[in-house]
Amino acid sequence: MLIPQPAGALQVPARPSNQADAPAASHPIQLSLVLPTYQESQTLASVVRQLVALLDQALPQAYELIVVDDDSPDQTWALAAELTRQFPQLRVMRRQGERGLSSAVIRGWQVATGPVLGVMDADLQHPPQALLKLLGHVQAGADLAVASRHVEGGGVSEWSLARRFLSRGAQVLGLVLLPSVVGRVSDPMSGFFLVQRSAIAGPILAPAGYKILLEVIGRGNVEQIAEVGYVFQERAAGESKVTWRQYGAYLQHLLKLRFDGHRSRWNRLKSSRQLPLARLLRFGVVGLSGVFVDMAVLYLLSDPSTLAWGLTRSKVIAAGIAMINNFVWNDAWTFADVSSRQQGWSARLKRLLKFVAICSGGLFLNVLVLNLLFNQVFGGQGRYLANLIAIAVATLWNFWINLKLNWRVTQVPRDK
Repeated sequence: MLIPQPAGALQVPARPSNQADAPAASHPIQLSLVLPTYQESQTLASVVRQLVALLDQALPQAYELIVVDDDSPDQTWALAAELTRQFPQLRVMRRQGERGLSSAVIRGWQVATGPVLGVMDADLQHPPQALLKLLGHVQAGADLAVASRHVEGGGVSEWSLARRFLSRGAQVLGLVLLPSVVGRVSDPMSGFFLVQRSAIAGPILAPAGYKILLEVIGRGNVEQIAEVGYVFQERAAGESKVTWRQYGAYLQHLLKLRFDGHRSRWNRLKSSRQLPLARLLRFGVVGLSGVFVDMAVLYLLSDPSTLAWGLTRSKVIAAGIAMINNFVWNDAWTFADVSSRQQGWSARLKRLLKFVAICSGGLFLNVLVLNLLFNQVFGGQGRYLANLIAIAVATLWNFWINLKLNWRVTQVPRDK
């Protein structure tokens, strides 16, 4: 028997659903895990079996799996319905006339009976074993537990350079447009997480694209967040649903959350609670050493009494040398705990390239502010004061983006 498809606003009810088609159990349901599917007939049975084997041990008779299928041409929904005979913990919804991963997840949560809601893919890219770690964090009091590719124990298996670039670029864009949401987790594009019903119930949700986690953090009442590392695997079957259109929807979602007036409770908390102050101090000390390097090189190249080169050209060279100085010290000191686990020249070169890419954005900002101050504000005077202010602005950018994107484990051996 299929679950009736909910209609109306995408709003999670505060109290669990008590529908007659919910699985009979001698224990109250504690976890409702949604598996949004489209063309997943080749992998669904394996995922369900693995999840049942794990959860029968961790939450015997106290969980449910909810497959929400977008009327797949390969009849994934029909296969799922057949599996319910073997697995009474499984419930199935066939959606017709409505599409989209994010809305599918919310529709599943609307019929869920548990106080803890979750989502994971059904294509074997999300390892079921990580679910128990997420569950442990939620049971310990976390409002949200996210499986991340960018914390200890996480990574991706066989991503191309282009795909890595797109993923990082999307995160940088999110940090710029919506830092209070995207900056709260290391992997804001994760589609594998658990959340307390009480943290997401109530608000009308308006997701765009396939990144439901942004909606949960941006509109929910999420305070305590935990993260668990996991290795993102390549698809065992089927085709990826990530397209250029989805990246466009991601941008639309960011802008909607940024400008529609919705603010999570997080925006009323002091951001200092989340700042790693010791690391920030070390980053600042390294940045100060870069200031002296930058100033010295700028003097040697641009001052009328020395080489008298053009200001912009001199500044680019000075900032580049200072950038190398800063990377060496940050790698050896500020982020030593991370770099010590990623040894070797190849790993160091990758960190350097990422550092340069991030700081190049800061360099552009630096040059822009320097020229604006020197030429427009100070009237062609005070080049060093203008440079000092420009460095301070760029440093804020460099620290924020490096804190969220650089010195992270993102690649693991294939056999891991």
